[in-house]
Amino acid sequence: MNRRSIGRAALAVLPFLLALAVDLILFATRRDRLPARLASHFVGNGRADDYAGRTSYVVVTTVLLLGIGLLAGILVARGRFTARAYRATVGFAYAMAGFLGYLMAAVLLINVDAVEDAQGRGQDVTFPLWHLAAALGVGVVAFGLGLLAAALLPVPEPAAPDAPGQAGGRIELGAGEVAGWARSAGSWWLPLTALVVLGTGVVLLFVAAWPVAVPALVLGVLIASFARPYVTVDRRGITVSGLLPWPRVRVPLDRIEAASSRDIEPLSEYGGWGYRIRPGRTGVMIRSGEGLVARLAGGRDFEVTVDDSATAAALLNTLIDQRRTDH
Repeated sequence: MNRRSIGRAALAVLPFLLALAVDLILFATRRDRLPARLASHFVGNGRADDYAGRTSYVVVTTVLLLGIGLLAGILVARGRFTARAYRATVGFAYAMAGFLGYLMAAVLLINVDAVEDAQGRGQDVTFPLWHLAAALGVGVVAFGLGLLAAALLPVPEPAAPDAPGQAGGRIELGAGEVAGWARSAGSWWLPLTALVVLGTGVVLLFVAAWPVAVPALVLGVLIASFARPYVTVDRRGITVSGLLPWPRVRVPLDRIEAASSRDIEPLSEYGGWGYRIRPGRTGVMIRSGEGLVARLAGGRDFEVTVDDSATAAALLNTLIDQRRTDH
């Protein structure tokens, strides 16, 4: 990771650190005025139906803001964006930090000076629903600040893709030489989708039962883990992986007969984006544009949309030739 990537990552993480600092300062300055168990979950009318200790509040707030902040930093650092997409991604990171930071602060403040019952729980604590509107307002303001912050660093311009190669393209390798190829295959809208889904899950934790919130949180994590998939070509074949060990797609080299590069339109050819299965072919479709096409034994194709796919195809063909020579 170069210096500019580190700077962009720090820029995306910064609002989450600031939100966490504000929440922890509020907690430290009002700790003596809080009940032993804070009202932490609320039903539709704003009444509390679950409680958490002071330590739990600090842990949950820290893990929530730092976790999403680190995820935003990784996505921005590893991403290859247009100028508009880069600014939008940073802006949404700031919006999410402002929204979540406000909600956690609101939960703390409504518990201040609450009378404790015999179990140490704060009594007569309610969560006015106008706090949700206020949190959205803070998110909108933070979004604007994020757009301004994105202008502080040079916009990462995506490298121009190479021209699609022919199916017979090769890369010259000397005897005993080993080569590999890797490229990010993400799109700008998937990270934003992940942040929106995660934010929805957090909101549902406050306004609905946890069984309703958990699916959104799990889905958000899965989308985030594969929002910037990484395509690798080497002696093992083709590997498409995300931020987490799973999900992962691997096509062994001994199953590949030949490789080429072509323009792919996921919507018209596959009916959408993501991991797609169609008669005679499968693929990982993240965006429209050039992609790597591997013809498999048996006649099926495996395709993945990724820049510089001509180089990947040429290396695959070379590795296939080497495999056949070795055998």
